[in-house]
Amino acid sequence: MLKLTKGFFLVLILSLLSLGPLQAQHGHEEGNTHVTELEAGNEHHEEEGFNAGEFVIDHVSDSYDWHITSVGEKHISIPLPIILYSKHPELHEGKAFHVFMSSKFHHGHDAYKGFEISQSEEFKGKIVELDAHGQEIGKPIDISITKTIAGILASVVILLWLVLTVARSAVKNKGKAPSGVQNLFEPIILFIRDEVAKPAIGEHKYEKFMPFLLTLFFFILINNFMGLIPIPPFGANVTGNIAVTMVLALFTFFITSINGNKHYWKEIYNPDVPWWLKFPIPLMPIVELSGVITKPFVLMVRLFANMLAGHLIVMVFISLIFVFGTLFGPAVGLGASPISILFSVFILLLDVLVSFIQAYVFTLLSALYFGMATSDHH
Repeated sequence: MLKLTKGFFLVLILSLLSLGPLQAQHGHEEGNTHVTELEAGNEHHEEEGFNAGEFVIDHVSDSYDWHITSVGEKHISIPLPIILYSKHPELHEGKAFHVFMSSKFHHGHDAYKGFEISQSEEFKGKIVELDAHGQEIGKPIDISITKTIAGILASVVILLWLVLTVARSAVKNKGKAPSGVQNLFEPIILFIRDEVAKPAIGEHKYEKFMPFLLTLFFFILINNFMGLIPIPPFGANVTGNIAVTMVLALFTFFITSINGNKHYWKEIYNPDVPWWLKFPIPLMPIVELSGVITKPFVLMVRLFANMLAGHLIVMVFISLIFVFGTLFGPAVGLGASPISILFSVFILLLDVLVSFIQAYVFTLLSALYFGMATSDHH
């Protein structure tokens, strides 16, 4: 049911994103009909329409500041640290390392110290270096604190606070009924242990994987929830960023590979199948080895796609208000707003359930991979 719902709304997203160029073209045609007498013969006034595609993508992609809202032409945002290492220090008086706040770029409109946020097709949205003539010459080594990284740091602080609070409460209430935050988290911890780790890994081998599985589950769950709250330091699309899900999947991959026993690797390189499936073409070893790679790939894509889809759908419904207002007038946009807001709230509530499911699925699949890597030969 969730997949069908997400699939329907993804079709709607693709349809709406295609309206972006149409809105710009609509603005272009309308702008050309409003040319003043003084501007006639010199230049045409082009009125830009609402671009739904840019609106949606800008709100789900990473950025160098934490945008809050816009009032007319004024953008209100929280600047984040820019940390760069120049590949051309001769352009910066021999200085290679640069640290400053993203507000120096004035929301991407200005350059600062020979750097700017590129608007070119090749490096759009990335920081590039400029030569003496203001031309782009490539990207520096960029280790800036972007919105996604700031969101991760915020979630780590929250996770540490929760874990330490639960640990202190467990020590304090030893031999007693749990209370406070411990009462909330203890059933979840026991669920991961009894319903995920033990059945998937085994009664005698699960304990050494529990710290990673619990960290994985709560990290994904907290970031999923934080992404649903549109107020800094929340609202960053952390688990909807494929780089983040790739790192989580790589952790699972390396732990699986390091803990794999002889039987696990034998079944990959020399599985017990008829000889003609291994010689002269090693068909089954190729299939088994490809499975080692596709398992973390599936983990990465599943979490990324599901969480990104939720954010996209919400932004699409919000943008419908402005699309209708641009095409048919402010009154129509205002009339469509209650429906758009109701659907947005519905998707947000659905995403609360999806947040739990995706954290659970990622943890369960990781535990299954650990179990396969450490299972005994029968």
